[in-house]
Amino acid sequence: MNCCDTETNLSAEIIQKLKWVLYIVFFINAGMFLVELVGGIVSHSNALIADSLDMFGDAFIYGLSIFVLSKNHKIQARASLLKGVSMLLLGLYVLGEVVYKIIHPIVPSVNVITMIGFLALIANAFCFFLLARQKNRNINMKSAWICSRNDFYGNISVIGAGFLVGYFNSMWPDTIVGLGIAGLALYFSIEIIRESKKHV
Repeated sequence: MNCCDTETNLSAEIIQKLKWVLYIVFFINAGMFLVELVGGIVSHSNALIADSLDMFGDAFIYGLSIFVLSKNHKIQARASLLKGVSMLLLGLYVLGEVVYKIIHPIVPSVNVITMIGFLALIANAFCFFLLARQKNRNINMKSAWICSRNDFYGNISVIGAGFLVGYFNSMWPDTIVGLGIAGLALYFSIEIIRESKKHV
């Protein structure tokens, strides 16, 4: 819920500037969500599909941050509830993919995992740089910056999974990383849903 908090004492000029920053990081994350999701499906990578969940969550947060720059908490809570349900469904999809891969083992494409992993890392670094310059404006911008900062861990995990898949010629590094990221997404989605329902 912290990613949805906002203050309304900013000037119209500052709000417009913040909106432009948030629009840029929103479209970067939305684009990378599609790239990672499609890349994960094509390469049979659970890690990429799971990390696309993180991109989806961030895109939602940035879009929500644009929307709530001047909105009340009730609207924020309803939007957060939608985000939680969406993340829950995507997390369950990843778990289904993991079960399918265990039953029908497939070694994912190392090149696709590492290439898209590095691309996601570069995209998040750019978003981090843009948000870092505005993080002290209010709690809304600072929480968006924190979300961007935390993405590095997921990106590094995906890249590491790619190298380990290539080294061991095994699907298990990818599967374990995918399960870890999906598990966190499911945990946070349930927390978001539970917290949002208190304010709807």
